[in-house]
This record gives sequence, structure tokens and C-alpha cells, in this order.
Amino acid sequence: MHFPPTELLATLFAVAAIAGAFDAIAGGGGLLTVPALLLAGLNPVAALGTNKLQGAISAISSTSAFARRGLIDWKTALPVAGSAAIAGLCGALCASLLSPKVLAALVPVLLILIALYFGLSRALKTEDALPRAPMWAVVAFVIPIVGFYDGIFGPGAGAFYMVAIVTLLGYGALKATAHTKLANAASNLGSLSLFMLKGAVVWPIGLSMAAGAFIGAQVGSRLAMRFGPKLIRPLLVTISCAMAVKLLADPANSLRHAVVGLFGG
Repeated sequence: MHFPPTELLATLFAVAAIAGAFDAIAGGGGLLTVPALLLAGLNPVAALGTNKLQGAISAISSTSAFARRGLIDWKTALPVAGSAAIAGLCGALCASLLSPKVLAALVPVLLILIALYFGLSRALKTEDALPRAPMWAVVAFVIPIVGFYDGIFGPGAGAFYMVAIVTLLGYGALKATAHTKLANAASNLGSLSLFMLKGAVVWPIGLSMAAGAFIGAQVGSRLAMRFGPKLIRPLLVTISCAMAVKLLADPANSLRHAVVGLFGG
């Protein structure tokens, strides 16, 4: 691919900035960035690899903003990040072994359940609550599952991290969001390393988007810190539903075929 036109880089910079702001608050930035990369002419593998670059920078940016406010407990965060990074790399390595069609059918159901969970329950609060599982168990079993999923497929990983951290570790909204962003950054970096080795990152586009994502994530994290659960909860619900609809809108989605067959035939 030749060096992209300046207009294209500027457009993708703006898209990534908007996506970075959403990502910092509730995730789901890939809903904007992946279609934009495909429309820019990248093949699916290059689009995913380049998206991992801007997504990792976005998550690092928001993590740094939350860290400056003292919202990250590094004693907890570092094991979580290490577990997520290794799992993300393993997921990317195993991407060819598990059909994306299986995940594309399963994930929308999980995302809708997450939307209902955060929409109807009172789990997302400002204050921390008592943990329901020991840290070692979360780091050893739960985080690797989400990180592996992030490496092998990706959509909704932030929401899955959020559920684990809120439900099992008892963190309040802001603290949970901060640790979710760190876990996202780690699993993105883990899978990005494989895409880089494969030469699947279009660097001019990736770096341009990374700059936009960095700025957008700074804005989004500040909005999250200012408004807390009043902003995080509705965006989590909305973006989880939007991701579910986006996956189900794919004509190749097997769950969509099953539903259409059930009600249409």
C-alpha cells in the first residue's frame, strides 16, 4: 500500500479521536474504527492489525489519565495486565483454530446480557464493595479468558473485563473503568505483537489513528471521571447493545440465520 493521502489520514485521525473518547468511557470504539479502516481499502487482516495499534494506544492513554488521579491499584493492576497480555497473544496465535462464526453467534447474546446486567442491576456504583472472589483466582482464570477472547476476536472485550472487575473484585465504577482500560491495553499489546510480526500493521494509518485515539481517550477519561456512573452506565448499556446489533447485522452470522429461520419460516 502506497503512502495514504493526507485527507484519508486526517479523516481516520478524527474517527479514532471520537472512538478513543468512547473507548475510555465504555469501550466499543472498534464499532467506528474497523469499518473506517475497511472503507479506507485495507484488507480484513490489515484492518484488524492496524486497529489493534490504535486501540492499544487509546487504552494506554486513558489508563495514564486514570492513573494520574490515583484510580489504579498497581498491586492489583500489574498481575491483571500481565495475565491479559499473555492471554491476548495466545488468542491471536490461536485465531486460526477457532471459527469466528462461532464467536460472532455467541457474543451478541453475551453483550445483550451485559447490557441488561448494567441497565437493571445496581452493581455499578461509585464506591467499592466487598470482593466476591480472591484476586489470584480472577488473575489466573477470569482475566485470561477475556484476554484470550480479545486476541482471537475482540468485540465487547472491554465490557467483559468490566463485568469481571465489578462483579468479582467489587470495584466502583471509576476504579473498574480504570482497571478495564489497563487490561484492554495489555491484551491489545499482546495480540498487536503478533500482527506486527506478520507485517499486518499499516503504520502510516496506524500511527495517525493512534495520535487521534490518544487525544480522544484523554477527553473521554476526563468525562468519565467528572460524571462517573451517570455517564458510564448508560454508555455501557448503549454500546453493548450497539455491538450486539452490529454483529447480528452481518448476513453471515449464524445466530441471525437461526432467528430468521425460526420466525420467518
